[in-house]
Amino acid sequence: MTKAEIISKISQKTGVEKTVALTVVESLMLEIKDSIKNQEAVFLRGFGTFLAKKRKEKTGRNISKNTTLLIPAHHVPSFKPAKIFKDEVKNNLRD
Repeated sequence: MTKAEIISKISQKTGVEKTVALTVVESLMLEIKDSIKNQEAVFLRGFGTFLAKKRKEKTGRNISKNTTLLIPAHHVPSFKPAKIFKDEVKNNLRD
């Protein structure tokens, strides 16, 4: 599902104009990004947690040049789904 499809569904379900739904979705995404950049986790009860995980420094390899290189420690964005969310997905995807 694309962002445009999400906005369209929100607009249909809530009865608000697509431009309003777009503003809300864009604002939500911006707030989540800003919080993670500031190393603050975003907790959405029943949905999950957006956070920045720290990756340790490690040695990598450039196989085309057969050399090693040092990959510095860095942060990556991460999402941890809530238990209730994982359970709903598990129960709905059973065959």
